[in-house]
Amino acid sequence: MSAEDLAVEPLLAARRLLGATLWSGEVAIRLVEVEAYGSDPSGPWPDPAAHSYPGPTARNAIMFGPAGMLYVYLSYGMHTCMNVTTGADGTASAVLLRAGEVIAGHEQARSRRPAARTDADLARGPGNLGSALGITLTDYGTRLFDTASPIRLELGPELTDPAAIAVGPRVGVRLAADLPWRLWIPGAPGLSAYRRSPRAPRLDRPA
Repeated sequence: MSAEDLAVEPLLAARRLLGATLWSGEVAIRLVEVEAYGSDPSGPWPDPAAHSYPGPTARNAIMFGPAGMLYVYLSYGMHTCMNVTTGADGTASAVLLRAGEVIAGHEQARSRRPAARTDADLARGPGNLGSALGITLTDYGTRLFDTASPIRLELGPELTDPAAIAVGPRVGVRLAADLPWRLWIPGAPGLSAYRRSPRAPRLDRPA
């Protein structure tokens, strides 16, 4: 499989990323939880929670590029979070990598995540996932399907059994908080906890 398999609408791309393996050096992580994010208002999937929504900036420019590239940013100024770009070149969308299971390079991942109490905690949550892989802001724009890249993405067989994928609202976003664009593999090690943003409007109240 290749980057072309992710040049699709964000929710389908998110499904294709579940169960994929992300390599960084000796560490490999199986992706067990992801979140889809859409486009700016001129795009086909307007999403006010997406970084792309205000239009292209120096920070989010990669979201408007081709599929299969790494979009890295700092959350709260300290957590390195990773997205994989999706959709057609010129149309913004991406999938946030929320959690994974370390399947190779456990010692190195543990050295980067000394606070993790168990192996299941090593890549639980987007910031921890980035730390376990040793991702930094300098990895922004990495081509994940380039065989010469130090960070590589290997897509697995698409999960077609409805029971193999759970769907729910995204974590911690204020806008479009109830859009069911978070996907995970039920029962997988390393799943993160759901936390609704306290700033998100309640379903029974107008936004």
